[in-house]
Amino acid sequence: MSLFGKLFGGKPNDKAPSPQEAIQRLRDVEETLQKKSDFLEKKMEEELKVAKQNAQKNKRAAMQALKRKKRIEKQLQQVDGTLSTIEFQREALENASTNTAVMNVMSVAAKALKGVHKSMDVDKVHDLMDEVAEQHEVANEIGDAISRPTGIGAEIDEDELNQELEELAQEDLDNQLLEIETKPQDMPEVPSDVPVAG
Repeated sequence: MSLFGKLFGGKPNDKAPSPQEAIQRLRDVEETLQKKSDFLEKKMEEELKVAKQNAQKNKRAAMQALKRKKRIEKQLQQVDGTLSTIEFQREALENASTNTAVMNVMSVAAKALKGVHKSMDVDKVHDLMDEVAEQHEVANEIGDAISRPTGIGAEIDEDELNQELEELAQEDLDNQLLEIETKPQDMPEVPSDVPVAG
């Protein structure tokens, strides 16, 4: 059986493949066609190289190489066209498969929501949300109480820390200014010749 026969199935009365099987088959064909396209591009480059090498010294060989290049180029166009068609089919099938899956999930979710809402009452939901908000406030108060520092380190003065930080920044700035002042300036060299009066 040929490669395409294996990829697309043999007998016309076989059952239809699943979308996943069809997508995989299309990917396999894409991969095969891409390899063929790469091979043909390489062959075209080789024929062009032969034509360039023989352009001056052996025009007949150069012409033959250019003819082979043209035939390969035509094959490459056919392969690229087929590849585009296969890619389009695969993408369409993937989109259809995704849409079907989304619709199935949405249908299940709608049924589940309907079932959940049967046992729910809007007033009960409001009461529950009020309870949740109240418990959230309690949890925040507890968290604030736990996170307040006590004992060691609790008496650190923020103003004192800010003053120390400003002093460190000023010291760093002073050091940078001193470096600028102490760098030697590029000055022209002092002439070593004694000027002659004249």
